[in-house]
Amino acid sequence: MRVSIFTSCVVDLMFPNVGIAMVEVLERLGCEVDFPEKQICCGQPTFNSGYEKKSKATLINQLEAFENSDYVVGGAGSCVGMLREYPELLKDDEVYYPKAVELAEKTYEFSQFIYRVLGLTDVGACYEGKATYHRSCHMTRLLGEREAPFVLLDNVAGLEMIPLGHIENCCGFGGTFSVKMPEISEQMVTEKMNDVINTGADTLISADMGCLMNIGGKFNRDGNPIKIMHIAEVLNSNVDTSRIQLSSEVAN
Repeated sequence: MRVSIFTSCVVDLMFPNVGIAMVEVLERLGCEVDFPEKQICCGQPTFNSGYEKKSKATLINQLEAFENSDYVVGGAGSCVGMLREYPELLKDDEVYYPKAVELAEKTYEFSQFIYRVLGLTDVGACYEGKATYHRSCHMTRLLGEREAPFVLLDNVAGLEMIPLGHIENCCGFGGTFSVKMPEISEQMVTEKMNDVINTGADTLISADMGCLMNIGGKFNRDGNPIKIMHIAEVLNSNVDTSRIQLSSEVAN
């Protein structure tokens, strides 16, 4: 099974370790992984800022970058959600609409791909500690994924998962939202930080580094210790390969 990695700008430029973890996990699970170098931003920042026509060139670039991929797996629910929106954004384009539909149908968020496509619940990871999980807005609102990350984390040996209060609340990042409305964003991330603190967890996990960067930044500014980890990093920790039961499709 061939899988193309879609890193997202934040991972590519600021958290390359997350991209490396994604590759190592997927290869361990039997996938043939590549990285199309033509890929760039998903187009979400410019599109959400109102530059719809100027964003089209970015969308087309992504369609061409992943045209020959069997599957596209991304490390950010928000960016994957944007790729899934391409058919709606290009619905009036006779040339690129079919390509947009094809890309949307083969694109998955990292944990979603492991659980929904590979059919795995245990990837053999081991992580000692107490953690809580921040559920990013785009994972639930655009992708409708409320299960995959929790199932995979529940099967990480040694990891105690503690429920996060007000898990449905946004962290206040929202890409350009935090820039356009910093005062409101600050209040939202403060509430999120306090909810995390109330769990007593030593590690905060999410499937979106944008959220983790925002929440982790608030913790740092306030002098509160917390370890932030993308779910790929957790699933790549101290792996016991004997626990991994590959699906027949991948094993063959």
